[in-house]
Amino acid sequence: MSSLDGLPTFRTVRQDYQHLEQSGTIVGDTAQLAVVDALDRLIEEIASKRLASKSSALGWLFAKRKPTHEPVKGLYVHGGVGRGKTMLMDMFFERVTVKRKRRAHFNDFMADVHDRIQKHREMLKRGETKETDPIPPVARALAQEAWVLCFDEFTVTDIADAMVLSRLFSSLFSEGVVLVATSNVAPRDLYRDGLNRALFEPFIGILERHTRVMALDGPTDYRRRNLDRMQVYISPLGEDADALMDEAWEAATAGHVTRQERLAVKGREVVVPRANGTAARFTFADLCEKPLGARDYLAIAAHFDTLFIDRIPVMGQERRNEAKRFILLVDTLYDQKMRLVASAEASPERLYAGTSGTEAFEFARTASRLTEMQSREWLDAAATRAGAD
Repeated sequence: MSSLDGLPTFRTVRQDYQHLEQSGTIVGDTAQLAVVDALDRLIEEIASKRLASKSSALGWLFAKRKPTHEPVKGLYVHGGVGRGKTMLMDMFFERVTVKRKRRAHFNDFMADVHDRIQKHREMLKRGETKETDPIPPVARALAQEAWVLCFDEFTVTDIADAMVLSRLFSSLFSEGVVLVATSNVAPRDLYRDGLNRALFEPFIGILERHTRVMALDGPTDYRRRNLDRMQVYISPLGEDADALMDEAWEAATAGHVTRQERLAVKGREVVVPRANGTAARFTFADLCEKPLGARDYLAIAAHFDTLFIDRIPVMGQERRNEAKRFILLVDTLYDQKMRLVASAEASPERLYAGTSGTEAFEFARTASRLTEMQSREWLDAAATRAGAD
């Protein structure tokens, strides 16, 4: 362990994990420790590969033939929601000592891939390339940008993704890319019951050959356990409410790295100010004072299972547009059975002060749903939904 600006830094994932355990931030878990040790071994293998690559780059000075090296086998960790997968990925990504590394949600990565494929086809039409197959050049470009790829929430639901995965990852792995991924499901359960799944199945074998598959199983949903102790609807607003929201956020994210994310929605981007795995945090202004609609809220619900909303105000006639968006937002969260943690100026039934227009009538439903989403029954159903994803 060393220190940077007075904050402890750790050389290994295990050191970081043990520090969190000793400080009481987390409870030690044998299944997590097995993944911790696997991540540390992978970091060592990647470091050795880097040194070997540097040596072989000068191999022509000393031998006619470059030495060959076995490719580094990545890691695929699957387990239920709240098992600490994102926390462990945070630790790994921070400590893997390569410059060319990339971390992304799998769906965002595949959107980028499809954009690149389309651009290559346009170049082919213009006569700017002679490669008729876009997959190899796209894979080469991706490998040049990052040879360690880290995916949060690896899942396959889109047939367009399913159709290109085998060839894309065959090319990526042949370029030496190392994959580290977390998922709620084992490789064999990816794209289960998907359209034309037989065409997708070769990818499963490719994935299993190039990664070590580990199950992070266990009965404890740590995020759920931590949130169960917290108030999920906090009112009125003020410093105390802000502090309680921060405390709940730290409980839900285990105090680990949060970052801004961007979700692609029909050629636009929805900015997620703070995200950690499947938890996201917005202010009311982020979600309801900007021109967002149903597609945007559905995209958020597709990426996350726990949503924090800070500082929901009382809305009157002058805020009818914001009220309309808030009604739509709550309907979406309710339909998708998401966990909601919110701070608000007033209790749910007092959040809309207008007396005319459809908003006054519709907000009665919104208030009822906000109240229901605080109940133990709702949180149990939300946990079941998250674990099934």
